[in-house]
Amino acid sequence: MAKSLKTAKKMERHLKGMANHYRIEILLLVAEREGLALEDIVEALGANEKTLGEHTRRLYQAGLINKKYRGKFVEHTLSPYGKTFVRFLKSFQRA
Repeated sequence: MAKSLKTAKKMERHLKGMANHYRIEILLLVAEREGLALEDIVEALGANEKTLGEHTRRLYQAGLINKKYRGKFVEHTLSPYGKTFVRFLKSFQRA
């Protein structure tokens, strides 16, 4: 059975989810190093923890990253949609 096409509204949700330079950086970083905690992302990007926490929350809401709770830490991994968007971002970087 063929997959149904996404509606424009559903695609908008994913596109808005990555429409920020910090979110793009987070997606690319998590693609390189799966399972990063927020503290690792803050260290790698050198930005405010509250700011990056909000951006990871938005990426999660957009369905682009997964969160897995490990004690007091939250591991971030790419969702299948997140992996698709990272491939797009990397191809767009080279274009």
